[in-house]
Amino acid sequence: MTSEIRTFASLAILVIASPSLCSSAEPDVSGGAGQELPAITKVWDTQSPLEDEADLPDRTNWKIVPSNLLSLEADPAAAVSDPGYYGREYSFKGDAVVENAYLKAVFHSKKGKVVIYSQGDPGNNRVDFVPLQLKGKRAIISRCSILRNTGDEVSLEASFCEETGRDDLSAILSFDGKRIVEISPAEDTKGISLPGTIEYGVAPAFIGDDLVFSPRDYPSLTELNIPPDNVFLGLMKGNNGMLVVTWPNGNQRIRLILDSERQEPRLIESVDIDNDGRSVYLALLDAPGIWHKEELKPSYLEKDVAINWRKPFPAKWKTQFAEAGVNTTYNFRESKQNIWRAIVGRYIYPAWFEGDNTFYRLGKKIPPEGESIIYFLERNGTGASVSAPVDIMQETLGRQGCDAIFDLSGRRLRTHHRRGSLGIRRAATCGCTAAIEVVFKAGQEVEKKDYVTGAVDDMVYFVTRHVERIGEYQSFARDMTSFLDLKRKSAPDLKPFLDSMEAIAQKIPQEYSAQQENVKTLAYAAELAQQTKALAEKADPQNLPSVLELGEKWRGMGGAQDELLGKFHSITRNLFQQAGYGCVNLPEAVEISREIRRRCRMCLRNPDGYEIWPDY
Repeated sequence: MTSEIRTFASLAILVIASPSLCSSAEPDVSGGAGQELPAITKVWDTQSPLEDEADLPDRTNWKIVPSNLLSLEADPAAAVSDPGYYGREYSFKGDAVVENAYLKAVFHSKKGKVVIYSQGDPGNNRVDFVPLQLKGKRAIISRCSILRNTGDEVSLEASFCEETGRDDLSAILSFDGKRIVEISPAEDTKGISLPGTIEYGVAPAFIGDDLVFSPRDYPSLTELNIPPDNVFLGLMKGNNGMLVVTWPNGNQRIRLILDSERQEPRLIESVDIDNDGRSVYLALLDAPGIWHKEELKPSYLEKDVAINWRKPFPAKWKTQFAEAGVNTTYNFRESKQNIWRAIVGRYIYPAWFEGDNTFYRLGKKIPPEGESIIYFLERNGTGASVSAPVDIMQETLGRQGCDAIFDLSGRRLRTHHRRGSLGIRRAATCGCTAAIEVVFKAGQEVEKKDYVTGAVDDMVYFVTRHVERIGEYQSFARDMTSFLDLKRKSAPDLKPFLDSMEAIAQKIPQEYSAQQENVKTLAYAAELAQQTKALAEKADPQNLPSVLELGEKWRGMGGAQDELLGKFHSITRNLFQQAGYGCVNLPEAVEISREIRRRCRMCLRNPDGYEIWPDY
């Protein structure tokens, strides 16, 4: 592993999983004077090549490869002190097996692959590794050698080749006491293939919405080209396992190979990665019901529905529903709530827990259509014995690399509160005008002149921030259109894809044109501010009807801006999604898709609270 990761691992406290998440493979730590603690990560020699998986439970003839010796035949006392033993490589008589509390990796020499099993769910939760050049060929592991075996860390170099002896390809697989496996291909190993039984693929996005790939959505395709950002999540058949794959920055290409047998459900049979000469990291997470698929039935319409799934542990669980033409991500809340959002208006939040029970509330604004896939990426009250995908990202990509993807600063909402907590709580045109009207209805406008002036200044600040944000979206749309125009000239074969992206981006100026009269200008807001403040200069029976009329103008302008920002946000999120989905059968469009998504992500950072709910 990289030095950064090794440093992190060496400083971390190893947490042994609870019995529900870890099998009896967890090492027993026993004490006694002068007694050496057992290795956290063990290396076995099966003594003869394994024929198939049925051989795994029978360890009758297996032998542990000692962590402090390079030869089983060596005399322990002599080998520690005699330089004559130094440099002597261990030679496996059978297959190598690496095992710790969380995983078991079997180097199948006769099958030419490494099979990695989760100790928590060994039946279904597994993934294979083979060099991409040898995928689909009759291959063997011709040689397996130990590079490191300290009891804490193990690194094995495996050489793969066709049965004919051609294409000798090698990779180093590194393990520590945790769930993560690092695969470091040699220079001649151009890519890796990770066969498994994956029902859904997820390309996480911490700003914007995740991409969720279901093979059933692509009946005519056998391969999907996807543009994830350094992390991929595979939801494994059986609902009890998740595969997390991460990789450092580079020119990697990720493809999902779909099952050609058209079984039901159709599966992703492998994740293939052109690794760009860099390491790839993977981890298997498991728990009963660690992800869930719920068919959204018409009978769910306009009522609370308790679905047949309970969260297995506390976490930031999430799902997607179709809303305003976009697959919108919803984080489950801890109780039933009534909320308000621009465009959609007021409605019951569609996904929540009551204890461990899970509820949906769907309606005309969020119709019960398609499927809801429930999974998690982040912690939220999660116990130390459970690893989250974000934990794997942090350990493999380093905190700096992970933070760039996780982007906590970009997920913080921008404020439209001029005075923070000192001002009117609902510092929007509706909240401020309501507060001002209370003063005028009580006939206290002159007495509370400073209060009225402060509320008006709060509204001006609110409107100014909205206008600035509207301008950001307009600049984004102009720059995106220019970028797409340039790409059309350099990649004319991609014109249909680029045209579809531009059609979405152009909805931003179109929506602005349609709402421009209602959105108004900052000069209009300044004029309203002057008129509203003037009413508090002296008492007059006409002050109340005048302030009520001005309030309607304030709210009309602010409401139009709220709705426009909500639409801009949905349009940009839709472009972000469609750029990811639109390149699945266009490998030459993947890099353009990544750039479109990068630009969308930069625009979506730090939204206003009226664009999306606060839990961004």
